[in-house]
Amino acid sequence: MKPAPFEYHRPRSVADAVATLGDYPGTARVLAGGQSLVPMLNMRLWRPDAIVDINEIDELDDIVADGDRVTIGSLVRYSTVERSSLLARRLPLLPRIVRHIGDRQVRNRGTVGGALVHADPTGELPLACLTLDAVVVAAGPEGVRRIPVDELYEGSYATAVDPRELVVAVEFPPPAEAVAFRELCRKHNDFAVVSVAAAGSRDDGGRWRDVRIALGGVADTPVLATASADRLEGTELRDADVAAASDAALEVADPPSDIRASAEYRRHLLPVYVRRVLTELRESHARQAWGEGTP
Repeated sequence: MKPAPFEYHRPRSVADAVATLGDYPGTARVLAGGQSLVPMLNMRLWRPDAIVDINEIDELDDIVADGDRVTIGSLVRYSTVERSSLLARRLPLLPRIVRHIGDRQVRNRGTVGGALVHADPTGELPLACLTLDAVVVAAGPEGVRRIPVDELYEGSYATAVDPRELVVAVEFPPPAEAVAFRELCRKHNDFAVVSVAAAGSRDDGGRWRDVRIALGGVADTPVLATASADRLEGTELRDADVAAASDAALEVADPPSDIRASAEYRRHLLPVYVRRVLTELRESHARQAWGEGTP
């Protein structure tokens, strides 16, 4: 099929893009990488009055370090994240996790902002940003506002971003010392059945602090396993601590049944993958301490 008719706009600034979105309140769609938008248009699942193509807005295509914080523009491609030496040093979870997204063609076009706004509950980028306590920056007719990623999602494929707003960047706080990630797919780079990411830091006494554990594919949005993380605060991440935290992750799980897996199977997998990720987190920190680098 082909898309239903729509108006096409190609603004060259954020202000022009926001103004154009305001001309079509709730009936325009933003085109960035198009990896999700174009199939939805072709199947006529979405029939917007207008498409606002933001690919000419150069200010949205930067990765900037400011002190110990990093800001990634919404137009930055997955492939740019994958190759960025800055992100490899500062936020290594991001280059690692995008390698699990689609294939090379998808990563050459897909964007950070597009992934966050699309709000796929199995998406790797939303999972990583939730793990890293990121903040989404959105520009709208009433100015700029910042939305923590843990407040961004309202449901499957639904966000708190107003239709008149344009996501312009994602801001990351000072990074954790260690990160880990695992996911299960039916085939290489398919949609995840279950995914888990974790981040945390260890003090001089060997005790872990500020642990964050994010889960994908087990609810209608990516979710934080807060109870699991709380069980690890101040521990040495011993096997008993890891086991208790893995079981606690089920408290926030309400997985769907679909063509990829049943809800029962996802609930079975979840503590297994949380345990693997937490074990990797502990071991990755040990490798860094011995000077072997982040996996």
